[in-house]
Amino acid sequence: MSLVFGVASGPDLLRLVAVPVLGWAALRDVRTRRVPNRVWLPLVVAGVVALAWDAVLVAGSRGWPLFAVRVGLSLGLVAPLGYLFWRLGGFGGADAKAVMSLALLLPANPRYYPPGATDAAATVLPLQPAPLGVFSLTVLSNTVLVGLAYPLVLALRNLPRGELTPAMFVGRPVAVEEIVEEYGRLLESPSGFTRRGLDVDALRMYLRWRGVTLEDVRAAPDRYRHPLPTARDDPGDGSVGDRVATDGGAPEPAVRPLDAWGAERFLEAHRAYGTTPAELRAGLEVLTEPDREVVWLTPGVPFLLPTFVGLVVALSYGDLLFVLLSALGF
Repeated sequence: MSLVFGVASGPDLLRLVAVPVLGWAALRDVRTRRVPNRVWLPLVVAGVVALAWDAVLVAGSRGWPLFAVRVGLSLGLVAPLGYLFWRLGGFGGADAKAVMSLALLLPANPRYYPPGATDAAATVLPLQPAPLGVFSLTVLSNTVLVGLAYPLVLALRNLPRGELTPAMFVGRPVAVEEIVEEYGRLLESPSGFTRRGLDVDALRMYLRWRGVTLEDVRAAPDRYRHPLPTARDDPGDGSVGDRVATDGGAPEPAVRPLDAWGAERFLEAHRAYGTTPAELRAGLEVLTEPDREVVWLTPGVPFLLPTFVGLVVALSYGDLLFVLLSALGF
């Protein structure tokens, strides 16, 4: 197969568009937890073009059946896995779209040669391709292994603080007054550690809905805990900076005395990322505790970041899981 610029076949060279596109998406995910849908269009277009190009190049050759099997596994196994994990709540929408886009763009192991090398060169990237040859599966398994290192990194960062708590493996302490500038989920409830704490995006939506700031609520929690607010403007999507000028959140007389903080009324109108009234109330109770200065927050794993790292490692070194299992004798 002829090489373009002596580096790779035309389809494989086109597939490198995944690196800058996914790199930008990962950066956006880390900074804002928001990735627009248009990001995935270049990957889908490049995937369709590269797949058709490959089909023309291998048509009628002995490698055609194996290529077809790899494409079938990528589109029939890896892409549905991305959708399934999203449906089960393990992925965000952008994460699932990334997995499905990569399943289309990278169905089989690509081959890249150092500049000036030929097909006969000994050094070919990736250095350690998996024998199965379904490259999107390599990217996915690399992503999982990179993601597993995240709790260890957090624990090492938190260890010097001297606080030994389960939260140190999944989160970090944040000043309460800074919580509305962060992304993530509280790791605390009035009864202690929890993995189902209040989503900070939902908190921002709630504060905007009530027309108040967190400082207002902390200064007079009883005022906001019992009476219900009037209907407010659209709460937005909870992103940092998505706030409006406040008017103090003047309440109406309560019509639901048992609806503490107006949580049920708010969540009846706004899904707020699956937040329940109990989670919202528990989070507000934690954040309004007297003398509370710090709260543990898990930023979660912005999945596109380990996906980007997994892609770069896959393109250069290869399949980490295959290498690990080989080292263990499997």
